[in-house]
Amino acid sequence: MPSRTSRASASPLFVPRKPDRRTARAAREQFAAARDKARHATRPTSLATAPGLDPDLRATYPPAGRPGPASTRGGKLKLPAHRMTTAVAAGAYPFLAEGGLGAQGIYVGRDVHAEAAFTYDPFALYGKLDGFTNPNILLAGVIGMGKSALAKSLALRAVAFGYRIYVPCDPKGEWTAVARELSGQTIALGPGLPGRLNPLDAPAKPSGVNEEDWASEVRKRRLLLLGSLAKTVLRRDLHPMEHTALDVALDQVVTRAQATGTTPLLGQIAHVLGSPERLDGALGELSGRLGQAAEDLAHALRRLVHGDLAGMFDAPSSVVFDPSAAMLSIDLSRLGGAGDDTALVLAMTCASAWMESALADPTAGRRWVIYDEAWRVMRHVALLERMQSQWKLSRGLGIANMMIIHRLSDLLTAGDAGSRGRALAEGLLTDCSTRIIYRQEADQLAASAALLGLTGIETQAVSALTKGRGLWKVAGRSFITQHLLHLRERELFDTDYHMAH
Repeated sequence: MPSRTSRASASPLFVPRKPDRRTARAAREQFAAARDKARHATRPTSLATAPGLDPDLRATYPPAGRPGPASTRGGKLKLPAHRMTTAVAAGAYPFLAEGGLGAQGIYVGRDVHAEAAFTYDPFALYGKLDGFTNPNILLAGVIGMGKSALAKSLALRAVAFGYRIYVPCDPKGEWTAVARELSGQTIALGPGLPGRLNPLDAPAKPSGVNEEDWASEVRKRRLLLLGSLAKTVLRRDLHPMEHTALDVALDQVVTRAQATGTTPLLGQIAHVLGSPERLDGALGELSGRLGQAAEDLAHALRRLVHGDLAGMFDAPSSVVFDPSAAMLSIDLSRLGGAGDDTALVLAMTCASAWMESALADPTAGRRWVIYDEAWRVMRHVALLERMQSQWKLSRGLGIANMMIIHRLSDLLTAGDAGSRGRALAEGLLTDCSTRIIYRQEADQLAASAALLGLTGIETQAVSALTKGRGLWKVAGRSFITQHLLHLRERELFDTDYHMAH
């Protein structure tokens, strides 16, 4: 039996050896009560439960997180170092975005994935970015997605970098406001308008080129122009004797122009082609074969002299090309309103030739040449040949060519597979290191993916692009970019602005 002293000093939780049931039950109840009291005593007093709530539903930790050293705050968390290659990192962390093209260049907008500013400058990227072999640009997108606003915005902002802008064909007259804003020049051509352009104007001789070589280059350009005009009207390639007739007619007209101190005109070329005796006399052809072979040529060029384009390209130029102007556009909105766009294509050919002759000086600085509504030229092989020549000369002349179309399938309208037109159109695409694709319709996705080599993810992205957002493929690298417009830019050239205001 325990002594009186031991019983007085014993704890109420003391369980003697072999207690009875009532004593053991009471001890367990006291232990449970003490445990619950200790548990509630460790909880913060600020977490009092609102009246009527179950105490077991109270939060374990305060909103600031678990208190004490176990919270892992304060930089005490240490993880072992891990090394991997960038190739492994790209697969292990696919959520990482592209690093962009750098900060040098024209501000375009926001890189959607990287959530950073996106800038672009074809001249700054050339020679610095692997695979970037030329400054030419393809811009495609359905109507209303903002591709025209992007082109005009790039042109407007490029002037701040010292570049000059040239638009050899503006079928809708939309670039006039941009040229006016930049204190540039716009030449409007059409029936009843005073504007005149002589596509046979000889450009100024660049420094370092001798007279004989430059005369040969000018002759080659004039022959290319005459052949392009004839092919467009005749809708076929020229026969060998027709090429000879053009050579002879051009030489005769140029010789007479040099003797009188004037410039050769298209009307004079058409007159010689329509004079069989002059053609045959130049080559000593007594049988009259050359004059007979040139009959179709004479009628083809007659359209530029006496047809619906009379007065626009068969007279001396009424304007002078100003190489110091920030921007020059040629407004052809008065032409091509009917279903037949042959007149517009002929005007594009002449206007492009006139402007290209002024751009031939490689020391004139860096320039952008923008071909708006370029889908119109895809059905005309002669124009495609001229554009291909301009594309090939882009690096030597310091020119960034931009071709604007609606759909990638427009390139397929140039001809059947294996044809000359299809090869030229696909060649233009190949010679564009930058491809900007705005949203395409569902039935155009397959053609777009095939022509551009899009991945499945990129094809899905193109089908879901919203207004002002495009897929930029620059030398094999891909970006989803949201184009951002200044309010003044929106007023100038956003075609939807006036619909909503």
